Amino acid sequence: MLLFLPGLACDARIYEPQLAAFADSRAVNGYGLADTLQDMARIVLDQAPDSFDLLGHSMGGRVALEVYRMAPERVRRLALVSTGIHPLRDGEPASRRALQQVGWDNGFEALIYQWLPPMVAEANRADPAIYGPLHQMNVEAGQEVFDAQIHALVNRPDVMDLLPQISCPTLVMTGELDTWAPPAQHETIAAAIPGAELVIVPGAGHMIQLEAPEGVNSAIAGWLARPA
Repeated sequence: MLLFLPGLACDARIYEPQLAAFADSRAVNGYGLADTLQDMARIVLDQAPDSFDLLGHSMGGRVALEVYRMAPERVRRLALVSTGIHPLRDGEPASRRALQQVGWDNGFEALIYQWLPPMVAEANRADPAIYGPLHQMNVEAGQEVFDAQIHALVNRPDVMDLLPQISCPTLVMTGELDTWAPPAQHETIAAAIPGAELVIVPGAGHMIQLEAPEGVNSAIAGWLARPA
């Protein structure tokens, strides 16, 4: 089975094109109010079969690494998509808290109006088939879930020592136009994991699954064809 993990303020809907394309696949539909990446990973493992392929997007990529840390023998293949491995950066907690404050002061939809546009390539923001469902999904996540996930991200564990230990076939992928998790960042990730494959999808921003489904699905198909 192929298991998809969503990122911040996302749920299974972010993977609709992938769920339609890959018959033996399922997406975790959020993490409830879990406020650590480790607790999110435990939720994933509780839902997963004994052996599975694992793809995590954005925050979900960090959750996927914690799943691998806890149960490497269960992960046949690993894909890290539009994500990061860097530790907490200077000023990051303050900037994330400032974004939360927008929601606390003005309502959660105001937060999403500010947060979402940079996550989507400019040309795709004008496409209602892409942007409308994304906006609706993010708004429906709600402030309480968003706050729990921000807590998890600003208290994330270090993964640099984990990456060289990854021994399963690994795909590292991002969008050409992703300014939040850019291609150079993924070059660093791929270089740290033995035998990792790097794919940069043209024309896509951070919400790559809905922005460029054909390119994403092609890369996933190639990854799944690699012997585990």
